[in-house]
This record gives sequence, C-alpha cells and structure tokens, in this order.
Amino acid sequence: MADEKPRFAVEQAVELESSRDLSQPVADRSHFPDLIKRRLRLRPAGSEVGRAKRYPCGFSGGLLNCAEVLKSRLFRAAAALAAVLAVSSCGGKSPGVGLLTPGPISDRGWNAAAYEGLIEIRDQLRVPVAHVQVRTPSEFEEQFRDFAAHGAWLVFGHGFEFQDAAASAARAFPKTVFITTSGSRIGPNLSPMVFELEQATYLCGLVAGKMTRTGIVGAVGGAEIPSVASTILAFEGGVKAANPSARVKVVYTGSFDDVAAGRQAALALADQGCDFLIHNADAAGAGVFQAARERKVFAFGTNKDQNAIAPDTVLASAVIDIPKAFLEVAREVRAGSFRPRSIRFGLRDGVISFVWNPGLASRVPKDVSSLVEDAKGKITAGQLIVPRGNF
Repeated sequence: MADEKPRFAVEQAVELESSRDLSQPVADRSHFPDLIKRRLRLRPAGSEVGRAKRYPCGFSGGLLNCAEVLKSRLFRAAAALAAVLAVSSCGGKSPGVGLLTPGPISDRGWNAAAYEGLIEIRDQLRVPVAHVQVRTPSEFEEQFRDFAAHGAWLVFGHGFEFQDAAASAARAFPKTVFITTSGSRIGPNLSPMVFELEQATYLCGLVAGKMTRTGIVGAVGGAEIPSVASTILAFEGGVKAANPSARVKVVYTGSFDDVAAGRQAALALADQGCDFLIHNADAAGAGVFQAARERKVFAFGTNKDQNAIAPDTVLASAVIDIPKAFLEVAREVRAGSFRPRSIRFGLRDGVISFVWNPGLASRVPKDVSSLVEDAKGKITAGQLIVPRGNF
C-alpha cells in the first residue's frame, strides 16, 4: 500500500465559511494534526492537476502541494479524514458544490474558467467546494456519485462529454442537481448549461474574413465533439459573411491537452496559407499560439480572454464568463427555485463577449471594428442568428 500510485493531485487548502460552527464534530479530532482543527477544506490548487490520492469522499486535497507531504502515511490518513469532516461538518446546511473537469485547470481557458466559477460560488455563497480532474467515462460517473453520496447539492460536469454519466448519477441521487456545460440531456435534477460561444466565434470569423490577405484562414479543434464543431461552424459562417470567396481549413487533433499536436496542426495550416487561426482546443491552444507567433500570423483566443497569453499574436478573444453563469445557477439551486431546462447564455446575458486585444487595436481597420459592433448589436437584438450545430 505504501507504494500505491496516487490518483489525484494533493494541493492547497481552502478556508471554509468562517461563521460555520464546527463545535459539533462527527469524530474526535484530538488525535489529528492542527490542519484538521483549522476550518480548512481540501481541493486541488490552481497549479497543474495530476493523478493523485483519492480520498473516501471523492474530494482531493492537502495543505501543501509538495511530494514530501505525500510521503507521510500519517498525513495522508489525517487528510482523508479531514476531507470527510469538511463535507460532514456543515451543521445540516449546504454541504457543498462539486466540479469535474476533463482537463487541467492550468489551461488558461475552458477548465480554468470553470474553476474560477467554482471559487466564485465558494466566495459569494460561502459554501465549501471541491474539484476533481477526470479523464474517462467510468471516472465521470464514479466521481459524480462520490460527490452526491457525500452530500453535494450541486455538481457541475464541465463539458458535452459528461452527459451520459450525469444522467445516470442523477437518477441515483435525486436530491443532487447535476449540470453539464453543453449538451441536451434534461431530467428532474439534470440540466445542460449551453454557452452560445458561437456568437463570439462568428464575430472572430467576420474579422478574419475582412482582414485576411491570403483568403485562407484556419481552425484547430481538440476532440471533434458537437460543442467544439459548432463554434468552428460559426467561425466559418462569419468568415463567409465577410468574404464569400475565403476558404476555411479545419484540423482536429483529437486531444485537448496535447500542446505539441496543437502547434503542429497550426503550423501546417499556416504553411498552407492561413493567415488567421482560431482554436477551440483547451490547453492545446497554447500550441496554436506558439505556431501563430512563429509564422507571424494572427490568432483568436476562446473560452477565456486569452489576449495576454500571446499579446503580439492574439487579435481578440471569444469569451465565456463562466463564473457569472455558474454563480447564477448555484443561487437558483440553493434557493430551491431550480427548474430543469436547457440553460442558455449568450451575448444578451453578458456571459458571452468578444474582447479585442487593446495592444493590437491599431492593426484593426475602422471598418472592421464597425462591422463587428454592428453584428454584435444585431445578434443581441435577435436580428442575426449565427450558424450553430444541432445539439
């Protein structure tokens, strides 16, 4: 057992609601380190999330993100109990909100934004939260069930791929609300949260179509799932609306975290004449930015404002304010007013936005920025419906 390979990352501790009364313990804490006595709950930190120790409640954690701490079997036992106490010592009130992401929260994009949303819920609602990175469908459902079994009242599965697992867990745990970010599966305690990022990637397409000098632009996707393909479809729609003769080349790498594959795909597109590149590839998008910088072509960020990642290359970003959306849904669930439905967020809600890189503003012709503002207004008013996939 001492050589057992850790399964989830042991990372930083997060302070629980300071007003929570922990005077009624569910177990005698006197035999455990001061770590447990400080109102701390455990979850992964903001650094790279690996495969680390999985604790009985499904929450992962530790006070320090260091290998030395892991070596202590006593600490691991104490941390395991601390995780259980963190869930159990809620005085009968909201026991917690969980988040499952398919990739690392260090990606500065899709997963990082979800993690920020989880922290927003923690800070605004003063409830304990927990995050776990998972990779396979069997892990999806197992972790959904772990969170629910230990009292989580709301669990987010961050991506289209979580639908089936969430639906199964929702049937088994009717008192927990399960939300998937994308999809179409709806049940009494199950809803998809649909971010209409297509509205912003369409605007990116308008820019690329108007500004391209080669008449060829490119897109790099991770896995070819409907939610990703839809954003690229909208991008192509924007390109064609601005420049009907332009061509859009698309490559899917099959991975959301293979930076090298993202770079190689983008280099290949640039070498085929693409002078604008957009990605929807999560962490692998960093490789797209690297390639764009190497070939001196423009790129667009997605999911988060990624302008600062490559400020000399990223012309604008198609952004989702995931923290705002997560908090809105969490408030609804906590208030008992949740109703199952397809929860949609777009430009009109202020959750989706198109953000120019101010450092490259001088490179954008006025007619292009005017075109974007005009289209944005029409989309918000419902006068322009952008292309999107049927899912």
